[in-house]
Amino acid sequence: MPSQQEVQWSQLKVGVLIIVALSALMALIFLMSGNTGGFFTGKIRLHSYFENSAGLKVGAPVNLDGVTIGNVKSIKIVTQPRLTPVEVFMSVSKKYQSQLHSDSKASLSTVGVLGDTIVDIDNRTATGGPIQNGAQLPTNETPNLQDVIQASQGTIQQLNVILGNVNALINQISSGQGTIGKLISDPSLFNNLNASVTKLNKVATQLNSGQGTIGKLLKDPSLYNHLNDTATRIDDVANKIDTSQGTLGKLIQDPTLYNNLNQSVDKLNHLLTQVNSGQGALGMMVNNKAFANKLNDTVTQLDSILQQANAGKGTVGQLIKNPSLYNHLDQVAASSNTLVTAIRKNPKKYLVIHLKIF
Repeated sequence: MPSQQEVQWSQLKVGVLIIVALSALMALIFLMSGNTGGFFTGKIRLHSYFENSAGLKVGAPVNLDGVTIGNVKSIKIVTQPRLTPVEVFMSVSKKYQSQLHSDSKASLSTVGVLGDTIVDIDNRTATGGPIQNGAQLPTNETPNLQDVIQASQGTIQQLNVILGNVNALINQISSGQGTIGKLISDPSLFNNLNASVTKLNKVATQLNSGQGTIGKLLKDPSLYNHLNDTATRIDDVANKIDTSQGTLGKLIQDPTLYNNLNQSVDKLNHLLTQVNSGQGALGMMVNNKAFANKLNDTVTQLDSILQQANAGKGTVGQLIKNPSLYNHLDQVAASSNTLVTAIRKNPKKYLVIHLKIF
């Protein structure tokens, strides 16, 4: 008969065996029913290159549009200069292979604001063919929380400077400094505005009562009547012009002026044609070189005569420059006037009629 100690040991071994079997069964069930397709589900291997791992760890989930389809198998640093420095290898369930495309983009994101980093595959704009095992997924770099914080440092500093300036401005305004401070604190502005409003009310009252020039314009209908009469007259003038009455009407409606102007232009064109062809005196002046030379000589001689006359040379020069002829003529005219006056006073003294009889 076994001892009590041996029975307890046998029961302990059976209990441990049952616990191990149950644990193995639960692990097997978990592996077979997981989001990645289970332990016995086929896998495909993908990889992508990122600028920064952003705290990504091996075993992190790989999601397709928010659904977990695999996990991260390994992360390593790439030494090739032409590649981005971080290479991430992913294991994805083969049943999602048909839903992945060659141009699907992988990005790093966090679960929550301060959560773990995962790989998220975006398939919304992908149009390429189905992805193959071992293929490379293009990446879509997104700023992580640290990048956002670093980028916001400058903005925060600028906001602090702006807030400091705003506080200083508010303090100056509160103390009545500056234009805005005086507008808020100084009562003279209110008093001036109140006085201006009072004057405006007075002006409005005068306008409503018809006082002043503007008041008369608003209340007195004579201006309207005058304007109406003027508009009537203008309309009457326009009607007369439209019916060819008056000088302006004939200028606008009667084609005679246009015809006369057209004929004058034709004659002028004919005259210019003759001049260009050398016909007539003006044509010879323009086109005949001999005539032009003769005219030039004549003008030169006339200029020489005028120069001699201005210098007092010759008869014409003496007539122009010598005052003695003018004086003699003036004396002759004075003597003639005296003689005429004397004859009018005593004609018998100067007019003697001799009669002779043959």
